[in-house]
Amino acid sequence: MIMPTNQPNAFLDRIRQVTLTSIDVPLTVAVSDAKVLTGRQKALTAVALLIAEIDTEQGAYGLGFTYTLRVGGPAQMALAQEVAPLLIGEDPNDIARLWSKLVWASASVGRSGVSTQAIAAIDTALWDLKARRAGLPLAKLLGAYRDGVPCYNTSGGYLQASVDQIADSAAQALARGIGGIKIKVGHPDRATDLQRVAAIRARLGDGVPLMVDVNQQWDRTTALRMGAALESFNLRWIEEPLDAYDIEGHAALAQALTTPIGTGEMLTSAGEVERYIERGAIDLVMHDAPRIGGITPFLKVAALAESRGLMMAPHFVMEIHLHLAAAYPHETWVEHFEWLEPVFNERLTLRDGKMWVPDRPGLGLSLHERIKRWTVARKVISQPA
Repeated sequence: MIMPTNQPNAFLDRIRQVTLTSIDVPLTVAVSDAKVLTGRQKALTAVALLIAEIDTEQGAYGLGFTYTLRVGGPAQMALAQEVAPLLIGEDPNDIARLWSKLVWASASVGRSGVSTQAIAAIDTALWDLKARRAGLPLAKLLGAYRDGVPCYNTSGGYLQASVDQIADSAAQALARGIGGIKIKVGHPDRATDLQRVAAIRARLGDGVPLMVDVNQQWDRTTALRMGAALESFNLRWIEEPLDAYDIEGHAALAQALTTPIGTGEMLTSAGEVERYIERGAIDLVMHDAPRIGGITPFLKVAALAESRGLMMAPHFVMEIHLHLAAAYPHETWVEHFEWLEPVFNERLTLRDGKMWVPDRPGLGLSLHERIKRWTVARKVISQPA
């Protein structure tokens, strides 16, 4: 028997309005990884965010975002403006169907890359809305395995920083309650990489989890030789040692080394990440929800990774990935960057080497007033009056 209720009927709700905002969030210090040292990219000075806000006829609200580095912010905004009108009048509960609708609407420019990255902001906002409506943090809506996820800091370990600067930053991160430290490698002089890793390991001691990130700058021979040389430092993993699309190379490296091999952040569809998993080419899946199209495809990859018993360490955007990592059954890590903290009013809790799921509904985030001065473009899409 269905009992009467005075609450609004969520099943009859409809999307009334979508607000898209493109912002450029400046970094306090320009950072360089191996792609900069090889001349392939310029130093990173800002993060471009595309923010999606969804309002429904019954007053429900959802907030999501996607991002890009160096280029692509205007492209993400342009595509989102084209597909967002397709949401007006739709039931926000039907997230998988809406994701498919938007992806196929933009299929002429591909079902990966900029198109899915733009849709990721909308998809995340729909998940945030659903969790807010349920009165639950997103992790709890998905079904959390843990309330706190081990976390490591990356922002203090870039290549423009000296060993002393990295060590000081690492000490501050550990004092804040962060559990591990990742540093960048990939110098043209491989001896420099080994010297820096050795120095940081000596400063941290053997008990602190340490990871390295190559940012795709080694060839297969170099990766094998460097991987063997790095084995003695007891690293938690070696990240992106090879080109992001070299599945066979990653598979051979993972087979040859004791240190776990991870990749996935530069892949831009669920299918691309799944091919790595199906091939057994990685020990650690590091996919990125905004880059592969949002939470909906992220969960599909996570289900396959779970079936293979893989570790997971999603890339960047801790504000989203904390919830997704908390809902993954096997070993997980979440990456700490403070870069996006100024965008939001709230801060995530760091304690005992972990990042803790907030008790606020949805992602637990609200936008800070300061984003107005970083706004590049804004578009409100709603039903005609």
